[in-house]
Amino acid sequence: MPRNSSELSIASIQMVSTPSLNENLEVAARLIKAAADSEAQLAVLPEYFCLMGLKDTDKVKIREAAGSGPIQERLAEMAKENSIYLVAGSIPLEAKESNKVLNTSLVFDPTGKQIARYDKMHLFGFQTEDERYEESETIAAGSQPGKFAISVNEVDWYFGLSICYDLRFPELYRALGQVDCHIIPAAFTYTTGKDHWEILLRARAIENQCYVLSSAQGGLHLNQRRTWGESMLIDPWGDVLSNLPEGEGFIQGKLSKNKLKEVRSKLPALKHRKL
Repeated sequence: MPRNSSELSIASIQMVSTPSLNENLEVAARLIKAAADSEAQLAVLPEYFCLMGLKDTDKVKIREAAGSGPIQERLAEMAKENSIYLVAGSIPLEAKESNKVLNTSLVFDPTGKQIARYDKMHLFGFQTEDERYEESETIAAGSQPGKFAISVNEVDWYFGLSICYDLRFPELYRALGQVDCHIIPAAFTYTTGKDHWEILLRARAIENQCYVLSSAQGGLHLNQRRTWGESMLIDPWGDVLSNLPEGEGFIQGKLSKNKLKEVRSKLPALKHRKL
């Protein structure tokens, strides 16, 4: 059956990553192939897909220079082998400070060429009696919003890039302008995810009248960190089209130009903005 040119088939991959880089890359490769075999044209990996270390500093040890390194080479191979657009969640790239990394999302086209990059801007900090997270201790913040465009069957598709904690800052999404879909790889904690994850994702879809595609870590990791999961595809009206509550796997769906036009024409809120 021929594909509808006004639709784009997508997949969001959910993982429960471990402290083993090689193991995580193999899982990612297997799930990307499964998504491609199910006719996905674009796939997204979660934040920290390549490593959930036993210590926060573990990611510094595997950092790579931009454009060079075994992680980036393997990702390019995965995209090329499966003839798919691949949004590679986040990997650790070298930062100016030797004891920190940039938490970076890279986008590869079906030939394996890197076509976009986004360094996470907002760094998570959270503390209770039982939990403490302070990303700024090992991660350097990015400074520029990220977006990219692709053309499939002579139809142009526009995407915004953000990562996890960025989700809480709606001004970032306004700064990115009008897109067809915001892609949000994440590793939300169970504590914050159960209360805020779906609400925030649906809000970003509704207020920007676009699809939101999130790819999450989802389960109990060997470092005893528990992530929320619930990878989701949400449409421009705020309806959840597909989700995976927990565990390893992927969700599928389609982005529709017709749905985007329908929502934006019946409620032209983006044209009514004053600020």
